[in-house]
Amino acid sequence: MQAIDRRAPAMNGAAGATDRPAGAPTRRALLGGVGALAGAAALAGPAAAQSSGPVAPPSTVTQPPRDFSPGGAPTTYFTDPDVLVLDPSFDGMVQVNAAIQRIWTGGLWCEGPAWNAVGRYLVWSDIPNNRQMRWIEDDGHVSVFRHPSNNSNGNTFDHQGRQLSCEHLTRRVVRYELDGSVTVLADRFNGKRLNSPNDVVQHRDGSYWFTDPPYGGQLYEGAPDAPGGPSNRSGRINPRLGQPPEIGAAVRELPTQVYRLDPSGRLDVVIADDGVPDPNGLCFSPNFNRLYVASTGKGPGDTHAGGKGEIYVYDVTPDMKLANRQLFSDCMVDGVKCGPDGLRCDVDGNVWSSSNAGRAVGYSGVVIFNPGGKPIGRIRLPEVCGNVCFGGPKRNRLFMAASQSIYAIYLSTQGAAPG
Repeated sequence: MQAIDRRAPAMNGAAGATDRPAGAPTRRALLGGVGALAGAAALAGPAAAQSSGPVAPPSTVTQPPRDFSPGGAPTTYFTDPDVLVLDPSFDGMVQVNAAIQRIWTGGLWCEGPAWNAVGRYLVWSDIPNNRQMRWIEDDGHVSVFRHPSNNSNGNTFDHQGRQLSCEHLTRRVVRYELDGSVTVLADRFNGKRLNSPNDVVQHRDGSYWFTDPPYGGQLYEGAPDAPGGPSNRSGRINPRLGQPPEIGAAVRELPTQVYRLDPSGRLDVVIADDGVPDPNGLCFSPNFNRLYVASTGKGPGDTHAGGKGEIYVYDVTPDMKLANRQLFSDCMVDGVKCGPDGLRCDVDGNVWSSSNAGRAVGYSGVVIFNPGGKPIGRIRLPEVCGNVCFGGPKRNRLFMAASQSIYAIYLSTQGAAPG
């Protein structure tokens, strides 16, 4: 995935001159002028004051750049300037006087945020660092939750409060039981190893549905195939380096697909590779009658063109099959591709999609679609966003895993399901 260009604008003027022409202002006079300008900036309000302090990511709207850190100047006087209403129907979802907050930074690629309602904490994956992190709501404390995490990606909590995790390195989906043990839910289909499960959700009938693209078949987020495999055809990469002894022999054997794991343990393909290539994030509608799936770009080892950054929707039939495939959105906003990844629905059936717009600063963050696929709102972040979830005690807080950081904002709506 592309990262935002964080290069600062070039400064004008030369440095190091030692000769002062006749009549030029003295250093003391220049300093006095700078002091006067600083005083004027202070009178101009908080926006001007942001020019001092720690370096922040480039702002999506303000100059000087907006500082998202806890010590940053206030930005919100009625609604956050980076929450954009594209359609009047989004007005009722925006919480006035609520600001976007960066609650943590320091990861390499943050993914899979999931809210634990009993423990009142947020867990997420920092994939390249091979760890899961936890943020506790009462005091904002952040600590390492699991390390190693087998380069886990997507996480969720099922209706019984058990954590599910998709592991890139071990190419499997696991469940952390309430007694502390770990159950492998799926690691093979028809005797062949999965690629690198990415995201998982639970249906109200108890089944688990998950996507299996190839993105973990790389050094940064997991392990490439053994020499000769699709993501290591030349064999020059050694997938065993830095790994446990059991890692490094796997080879990609399956196409990218979406699976349903029945409570009985039976694993079925519900969307084949030709339906949604490179499936990524997924979520159910509030009544579980529709399934939304994001199709992202070409992954390591793909021999086809890969996804085109679109979201598809299917009807869920009474016998737990999928029908009536439709393109939900091409994720184009103002002519900019807002590449989707993680998805969640609110209680009214609106789809909240993370947005990776690459270097198009101001279009990464979250795009909100109504049930008909129309963009009705946006949340702009200074980093590309990989995934989202609803949480907080009232489930009215949106948590956004965006590249190296976690952002949050309170809303006037609630998420549709746990996790």
